[in-house]
Amino acid sequence: MVPYLIRRLGQALVLLLIVSMLGFAILHLAPGGPLSQFALSSQMSPEDIARISRQLGLDRPLPVQYADWLWRMLQGDWGTSYRDGGAVLVTIGSHLRATFELMATATLIACLLGCWIGILGAIRRYSLFDTLATVGAMIALSIPTFWFGLVTIYVFSVTLGWLPAGNRHTVGDDSVLDLLHHLIAPALVLALVEMAIWARFMRSSMLDVIGQDYIRTARAKGLPEWNVLSRHALRNALLPMITVAGLQFPTLLGGALVAETVFTWPGMGRLFLDSIAYRDYPVVMGILMLSAAMVMLGSLLADLLYALVDPRIRME
Repeated sequence: MVPYLIRRLGQALVLLLIVSMLGFAILHLAPGGPLSQFALSSQMSPEDIARISRQLGLDRPLPVQYADWLWRMLQGDWGTSYRDGGAVLVTIGSHLRATFELMATATLIACLLGCWIGILGAIRRYSLFDTLATVGAMIALSIPTFWFGLVTIYVFSVTLGWLPAGNRHTVGDDSVLDLLHHLIAPALVLALVEMAIWARFMRSSMLDVIGQDYIRTARAKGLPEWNVLSRHALRNALLPMITVAGLQFPTLLGGALVAETVFTWPGMGRLFLDSIAYRDYPVVMGILMLSAAMVMLGSLLADLLYALVDPRIRME
């Protein structure tokens, strides 16, 4: 297990280095830049723009800028935001909690409801429930997340007035109940696509397991059906879902970015888009590296859980 962990961590570090190089190059070579907004101002002279460029270190060659950024980042200095002058780690940290709240709630909803729909669909194969679940999953997977978000706002916020249209809290109210009230709509929208994926994979995995010989043997012994399904079928059917959870993490991050934008949820996704619009390079690179690290960590945890659930699997 230890050599496997060391090898995976080494691979993750190499991937993070490649992501940082590509991200840094694409960001700095893209049209526009932090100085473009100053160039549009009639009150800024070329000397002023050159002075700001020197202050930000943008007048140096790109490899030198990257090497300096990487060295400071390895020392824990992620830079300073161009927009508000605050430390990047503090800026990202102030939005990280909101993103985790949204993603954790959406994952919980998608996992519980998706697995339940998938299991029931497999047990009642080709029934009306299974057909409706299949059609619903196809619709959820076919329609973009932002469309679901806009429809949810129109129906439940504008028309019915049941849910807030955006933000994380009502002004002047920081209670948990108010947070949950604001969390319902974006979490459900974000969970919808994930739930469809979980349901389809769970149905397929469950159908594969309940067709195995040991399930028929358990039934032949006269075990109650709920005992066969819960003790023998469900555990083995859940094994592939660990891999699905690990692979779905990047999709969940992308969906969170859309949901946060539609519902003006003050998380990392919204901060990422705002930072790109402002060409706030240090914040964009910080979020990019943190997201890449989270995706790799999710994949590693999925592999470790795989071995934990099924002791027959060894990480060699």
